Amino acid sequence: MHVFIGGAYNGKTDYVMRLYEQRQVTLVDGELPDVIQTYDVLVIKNLEKWLVTQNLEDDDLVVQTVLAKLKTLAQQCTVALIVTDMGRGVVPMEKQARLLRDTCGRLYQALFAEAEQVVRIWYGLGEQMK
Repeated sequence: MHVFIGGAYNGKTDYVMRLYEQRQVTLVDGELPDVIQTYDVLVIKNLEKWLVTQNLEDDDLVVQTVLAKLKTLAQQCTVALIVTDMGRGVVPMEKQARLLRDTCGRLYQALFAEAEQVVRIWYGLGEQMK
């Protein structure tokens, strides 16, 4: 599993698509695929959109669910995740927005621990972290 992280509109998707341009890429936006199909490279972006549809009160369960699905997918293809860094800046006042930010932080820690490669994207430039 490869994880690419950066701020909003920092060129993450373009960076990842260039990285895998010689391979057959399936791009999924805002979903966590349930059906396992035959992919060469599966790029999942905006996982945060899927997260807001979950019960974030039990973020441990959410994190474990995501990890289990991604591990299953990673056994069959190259999985690349594009995630948005939400941990910097002002803490949101709305409870749901805080829960999302906190869940993303816990999920990203788990993803980084499992990932073979972690790259931070800063305005189109990649910095290898792992």
